[in-house]
Amino acid sequence: MHYWIFKSEPDEYGIDHLAAENKRTARWDGIRNYQARNNLRDHVRTGDRVLFYHSSCKHTGIAGSMEVVTAAYPDPAQFDPASKYYDPRSTPDEPRWYCVDVRLLEKFPDVIPTKVLKADPMTAELSIFKQGRLSIAPLAVAQWEAVQRLRQATS
Repeated sequence: MHYWIFKSEPDEYGIDHLAAENKRTARWDGIRNYQARNNLRDHVRTGDRVLFYHSSCKHTGIAGSMEVVTAAYPDPAQFDPASKYYDPRSTPDEPRWYCVDVRLLEKFPDVIPTKVLKADPMTAELSIFKQGRLSIAPLAVAQWEAVQRLRQATS
């Protein structure tokens, strides 16, 4: 099992949206950054654990945890001309963009704020802080464990 952090704007799709989904499961799609796509397509696996990070909002931080429930597959939005994620250069034979399905494991009682994460030596170096456009990023086991500790401290 591997650990990841997935980033989303809660106005677009936040943890409350995922919590409201049937079986608390949804497609994590719309990834249009090549490094994030490569992480998703080549390294994210079924059973991996994921932290759900709320970005570009008033209260940025980690809102909960998820589990990956499907392996990467071509993002259907890339083929839909009506979608904002349409990519005319993608074809079913040569897709450019991928997605996975995730299931909510836990919505944290309180978002762990970015300032708390940056102040903790174990989470201060999260890759999403170094590469702001990276929405799918790996976590070390120690970083996952540090977030669990911080979750307990902020509850």
